Amino acid sequence: MEIRSLLHAAGLRYRVDARPLSEWRRRADLVFPRSHTAVFVDGCFWHGCPDHRTPPKANASWWRAKIARNRERDAETDEHLRAAGWTVIRVWEHEDPAEAAARIAEVVTQRRHDG
Repeated sequence: MEIRSLLHAAGLRYRVDARPLSEWRRRADLVFPRSHTAVFVDGCFWHGCPDHRTPPKANASWWRAKIARNRERDAETDEHLRAAGWTVIRVWEHEDPAEAAARIAEVVTQRRHDG
C-alpha cells in the first residue's frame, strides 16, 4: 500500500490487481498500461526469497515443490510479458517502499518517453 501511495503522489496512475494482457489470466499487482509496465510485489514466503524465507518443517517436501512451482510460474510470467513488449518489475515485500517506488517510477517514466 505504501508503494502505491508513493507512486500516486508522484503523479503516476496505474491499475491494481489487473491483467496486463487481457487474453491472459495472470494478474500483476500494479499495471501501467501506457508504459507497458507490470509490477509484482512478491511475498518472501510464497516466492522463496533467498534472504528471508523460512521453510516450513511440516510437509517440507510439499512446500518445497509448491514454492518451486511459484518461482517457475513467476519466470514464465516474466518471459511471456517481455515477449509481448512489457517491462516487468519484481519487488520483494521486505524492500524499502520508497526505494521500490523510486525504481518503479524511473522505469515507468522512461518507458513513457521512449514509447
